[in-house]
Amino acid sequence: MSMTSTGSRQRWARLIPVIFVVYSLAFIDRANFGFGAAAGLSSTLHITAGATALLGSLFFLGYFLFQVPGAHYAEKRSAKRIVFWGMILWGILASLTGLLTNVSLLMVDRLLLGVVESVLFPSLLVFNTHWFLKPERARANTFLILGNPITVLWMSIVSGFLIQALNWQWMFILEGIPSIIMAFIWRAVIDDYPEQARWLPKEAKSNLKQLLGDEQHAFPTQLNYWNAFKSRNVVLLSGQYFLWSVGVYGFVIWLPSIVKAASGAGLGETGLISAIPYLIAIILMVGASYLADHQLNRKVYVWPFLLLGGAALYGSFSIGVSHFLPAMILLALAGGLMYAPYGPFFAIIPDILPRSASGESMALINSMGALGSFVGAYVVGYLNGATGRPNDGFLVMSLSLIISGILTIMVQTKRTAASVSRTASDVS
Repeated sequence: MSMTSTGSRQRWARLIPVIFVVYSLAFIDRANFGFGAAAGLSSTLHITAGATALLGSLFFLGYFLFQVPGAHYAEKRSAKRIVFWGMILWGILASLTGLLTNVSLLMVDRLLLGVVESVLFPSLLVFNTHWFLKPERARANTFLILGNPITVLWMSIVSGFLIQALNWQWMFILEGIPSIIMAFIWRAVIDDYPEQARWLPKEAKSNLKQLLGDEQHAFPTQLNYWNAFKSRNVVLLSGQYFLWSVGVYGFVIWLPSIVKAASGAGLGETGLISAIPYLIAIILMVGASYLADHQLNRKVYVWPFLLLGGAALYGSFSIGVSHFLPAMILLALAGGLMYAPYGPFFAIIPDILPRSASGESMALINSMGALGSFVGAYVVGYLNGATGRPNDGFLVMSLSLIISGILTIMVQTKRTAASVSRTASDVS
């Protein structure tokens, strides 16, 4: 059965741009806080460095709470519906970040923003399992997750210049509005399942449904997600993603502050410099996902990047920000390397678990990543503020990434040669 007979071109052309934009807009609201902090949020609101670090990390505490319920609703009911309402609510809450001056209310706002956005990523991962086959899945996940580094790349530039032209409050207000607009585009374009899509040829819908069903029949048992949660692989991947996220979000949230303090540059130039790691990340993510789908060996495109990223962060820590150029080169490489494995990583779970458990398992793993993000954002921000040295958090991020890579090696992803060759030939 050829790829064309599953409507591959139509699926990729219609769905991938939309899910890419949706996730891109969601990511603005967690990454632009670093620019608000660098622009003087603490002095404007008259709060301590510790309170600023808590504000930056509260999003991720909220983000932890509803991952599994969100994935369960997307699998059993409708990914389309939950994403639509989520986008409207998080657009409103994101804009409120720039309007609220009471610190307690602002903390509640950031927590609720995380709660609302917590349903998005697992819902989109579930959505991809409804529309893309195994040899497509790492690339589909990567084009979803590319919304992360590409958003930070342009957002780093736009946010810096918005703050220069207006102020940090207007940056938050303006950057929350596009999500509300995009919610209605999502509702108009997206269908939950291939059989609901009027734009897909009848033969393609039938073939795609059959191949997706065949993938599920290849699993010897249909686990429920509570049993899957106790499996060795899910526990390892949860711990792995917790530590990986400590490194990633310590980096994402506080990179602008680190660059500004170390370089002495203005916010516009800080945004340009801070965008460099995400440009490297885009290139590495696309390459890693293509090779992972081609070889159907996900793990080998995860752990080496994490180990190398941890080593680069340690090198930057060792050099110190007094030697800004070599430290920044290593920091840029670390940023690219820690992003590269996302697509292959989130393709591992649907490879080893049936759909009856994979969506909720991906959500559990992502929720542990949210806790890691909270720890990374808070600890790195606290260390930077408490010590006055902008690179003290690098060591924490470095060790987290290295241990995360080691845990990935321990995950068992056994596949039978027959199942791999059958699936690959079906869509080649």
